[in-house]
Amino acid sequence: MTAPRDHGGGLDAAVARHGGTRAAWVDLSTGINPVPYPLPDLPKDAWTALPDHGAQDALIEAARAFWDVPEGAAVLAAPGASALIARLPGLMAAGRVHIPGPTYNEHAAAFAAHGWQVITEAETGAQARVIVHPNNPTGLWHGEESLDAGLMVVDESFADIRPDRSLIGHAARPGVVVLKSFGKFWGLAGLRLGFAIGDPGMIARLEAFLGPWPVSGPALRIGRAALCDRAWTQDTRARLDEDAAHLDALMIRAGAGLVGGCSLFRLYDVGDAAAWQERLARHHIWSRVFPYSASWLRLGLPGPGQWAEVEAAL
Repeated sequence: MTAPRDHGGGLDAAVARHGGTRAAWVDLSTGINPVPYPLPDLPKDAWTALPDHGAQDALIEAARAFWDVPEGAAVLAAPGASALIARLPGLMAAGRVHIPGPTYNEHAAAFAAHGWQVITEAETGAQARVIVHPNNPTGLWHGEESLDAGLMVVDESFADIRPDRSLIGHAARPGVVVLKSFGKFWGLAGLRLGFAIGDPGMIARLEAFLGPWPVSGPALRIGRAALCDRAWTQDTRARLDEDAAHLDALMIRAGAGLVGGCSLFRLYDVGDAAAWQERLARHHIWSRVFPYSASWLRLGLPGPGQWAEVEAAL
């Protein structure tokens, strides 16, 4: 049995150790928008019928418009970005893949499971490259000069906070696949909706891997409504920027140093990350630490009504 990889979440274990109920905890261990998109009313057949092509086409059309997808790039909706990450290494024969780290660990795990050799230092000759843009957890943004491998995976799960920094304009280039996650910016991680955008040949192979009806009827309709709601998008970006700045001020006043992040999560140097996580957990606030750094602590944003608890704990 494969050991589970290190991720945010895991709130049940924290509750079991420190007490309380899930509802009483403030979970800051992920980078999910704490103010999710308001769910629209859905027709009954969204739940009772198999997803139809009309709803799927409407979602793809909304995705093309929202992300300004180049005409030569294909768009595929999937049951979450994770489902796409697990299948992407199968698009080419195994070789060497460059994945600059530290970063989201599912990419390296997926490539290794398909027989690829994962390298973390830049070198010539790698057949594939993965960049997380902006990077999780550091918040580093990449440039188009990184798009130089036969298979080029650009994970933009957190990029909707800054559409001007997106590399989607290069999605029509051969070998490029850009990933989008619906759960982060729109705050609906449980909906399980993600997108692969890029090289039509590679997108067609991914589609074949997923099989028929990969996206549920409710997800098709909720996703389309959210992608078409530009006012909510603009307001949310402004709120996330303000809340990120507020969290930075609280943490710096408490003695932390800002390392990086984006407006959906912040990364701090706190000296002893395990001690900080334990201290916050005693106040029923869950945070994220990393096995490769004893000093880094990552926090998502508190939701409305949670700020006073966080400030008191700090």
